[in-house]
Amino acid sequence: MNWDIIKGNWKQAKGKVQEQWGKLTDDDFDRIEGRRENLAGKIQERYGVTRDVAEKQVKDWEDRANDDWFEKRA
Repeated sequence: MNWDIIKGNWKQAKGKVQEQWGKLTDDDFDRIEGRRENLAGKIQERYGVTRDVAEKQVKDWEDRANDDWFEKRA
């Protein structure tokens, strides 16, 4: 899925992100604001992984994202 779609639906995507990375806080989500690089940075910080590992995790998650995660808009 295109990250622009995820960013545009960030409020809905947060639940799926929380399922994947439960250590992220509400404050983290406010700071991430749907920005991919911020998400990778917070994963790196909270989980103590390298930037490359965090980026790979985000990419893998992004690849699994699908339209069913988001409300359909008329």
